[in-house]
Amino acid sequence: MPFHDIILPVGISFYTFQSMSYIIDIHRKEPEPAKNLLDYMFFVSFFPQLVAGPILRAADFIPQIYKKLNLTREEVNAALFLIIGGLIKKTFISDYISLNFVDRVFDSPNLYTPLENLMASYGYALQIYCDFSGYSDMAIGIALLLGFKLPENFRTPYKSASITEFWRRWHISLSSWLRDYLYISMGGNRKGKIRTYVNLFLTMLLGGLWHGASWKFVIWGVLHGLALVVERLFKKRLSLPKNAFVKAIQIIVTFHFVVFAWIFFRARDFSTAFEIIGNIGNVDFDVNKWAIIISGYQNVFLVMLIGYVWHFLPYKWIGLLRTGFDRLPIVLKALVLALAYWVVYATATSGPQPFIYFQF
Repeated sequence: MPFHDIILPVGISFYTFQSMSYIIDIHRKEPEPAKNLLDYMFFVSFFPQLVAGPILRAADFIPQIYKKLNLTREEVNAALFLIIGGLIKKTFISDYISLNFVDRVFDSPNLYTPLENLMASYGYALQIYCDFSGYSDMAIGIALLLGFKLPENFRTPYKSASITEFWRRWHISLSSWLRDYLYISMGGNRKGKIRTYVNLFLTMLLGGLWHGASWKFVIWGVLHGLALVVERLFKKRLSLPKNAFVKAIQIIVTFHFVVFAWIFFRARDFSTAFEIIGNIGNVDFDVNKWAIIISGYQNVFLVMLIGYVWHFLPYKWIGLLRTGFDRLPIVLKALVLALAYWVVYATATSGPQPFIYFQF
């Protein structure tokens, strides 16, 4: 049988991880096992998050099966807020910048200017965040409408001041899975400094390899593994002053490292990745050129600006938006939902685009 013709079941990576965590947790005698096979199957195949997470833990989900389902008005409001936000992230921001800009540049980087290569790299960082966090938000919202609470999967990761913090905010259910079942199982930080660094590096290497049997994913994992090792190595030796300016510099440096690593993650091969990196290295400050490029992509860059401003909004502002939505009468809530659908319809340039993490 030709290997390329094998059809894999939908969501196999995610429910395999859930099944593994269940077996390991039961072996460690941490949660109570499911009462019967049907309940276990329900846990593994819970449809809102089946295809791309969040990856559920038995201890968090199975006890909810045996509780009486109760859905409050506040939970309905929270669920609708998440679904609307996730829908806009995915279809308005991620799909729009992908189809109209990012995919074109990454397909043929040498046909575009250095500035376009740089902006496409920023665009992909926003695209993959909005795509995947949008899915997670919708999955969490739909599950909440069914009476089940799923864990948060993204916590504004580009606000991170270090790569360590980034992995506490990005795809939290996967990073915590890798920590609990790979890093800790290999010894964690219990077997000396050298072994701790090796365990960190191998965890991220395997995390990269999980995304696909490709060297570009390995390099992506290696970059993050090395960054975690370097941070841990210099954490106690390098004492930085704690103020807003230093933290802003740390956030900018961390963000650009993540964007650099995303280039290898997104590019179809190494030659394409190095073409993009080489082109970015040739960026020069020319106001006239930049003005022409910006005017040519004004809609794309506007959507990118909206996406990044949304991401970097203070938590308090998001909380105020959610509170304001909660207080709206049902008719106005319906209008907000209708407006979200209209925005999706008005900005759609082609059919529905698959979620990026469906391929994993």
